[in-house]
Amino acid sequence: MIPVLRRGAHGDEVELLQKNLSAAGFSPGRIDGRFGPATEAALLAFQRSRGLLPDGVAGPVTWHALNGRGDGRLPDVTASVTIGFVAELFPFAPLGVIRRHLPAVLTGLRAFALTDRSMVLMALATIRAESEGFAPVEEAVSRFNTSPEGHPFDLYDYRADLGNEGPPDGRRYRGRGFVQLTGRANYRTYGEALGLGTGLVLEPERALEPALAGRLLGAFLAERRRPIGEALAEGDLARARRLVNGGTHGLDRFTDAWRIGDRLLDDPAAPAPAGTARGRAARRQRGAAASMAAARAVTAAMSG
Repeated sequence: MIPVLRRGAHGDEVELLQKNLSAAGFSPGRIDGRFGPATEAALLAFQRSRGLLPDGVAGPVTWHALNGRGDGRLPDVTASVTIGFVAELFPFAPLGVIRRHLPAVLTGLRAFALTDRSMVLMALATIRAESEGFAPVEEAVSRFNTSPEGHPFDLYDYRADLGNEGPPDGRRYRGRGFVQLTGRANYRTYGEALGLGTGLVLEPERALEPALAGRLLGAFLAERRRPIGEALAEGDLARARRLVNGGTHGLDRFTDAWRIGDRLLDDPAAPAPAGTARGRAARRQRGAAASMAAARAVTAAMSG
């Protein structure tokens, strides 16, 4: 089994890590089998040099890169993203809606290779921040987009940073989808990126189509993958949210979904041994999640 090492670890495996880092040109200082600040700094430098997530943790992907193997991809966890799992992150979403839209979300993430644990949780938490119901939604009128005496979305009309050119651009290119794509420039950029040409600019309502909304989510997050990954590695959920939304809108829902998912979704790069307290806790949580999802399904069937 490939060891997962982080600051504070010690022993022969750390000594091997230090030797490998030194051989790769990233000196950890004294080869002493202790994972301290110098080893962490060398590891971070190595990870950045290889385009890996610089989290200071030596897991399978980093070990493979040190040994000249692997393509730098983290394990794919999408097979574990079930209806029951998503239901725990979206307590107000009907199971039928989750069942209908989950395939589109996963297809969008797979299309942009966003299948590792952190980015999958990021995507789901982003959806929760925008849509409690796990469905593509259209932005509603609020004080942030509409002035007290103005027409709907008038505060967006002349937003040059969004590429808007005046009325009716504010209303026409308001937020839509799982990720709330906003502004003429974004509709043009991501429409072209997905092979639609000017189609999305001409028909912005298409961003509400589940299949297209899933692909837009994937494309939007993929463009920000590196800074998002760094923010998540540092535990800075607020920064990760700002990289998508530009602010703190929905941060409470985003954080709640992330933390629930983080508890329930196994980390294949650092699995909890079954006999440990963490492993037993994870097993209990997964069992509770399955039971709650089943109860919701029965309730929905009885009420239908």
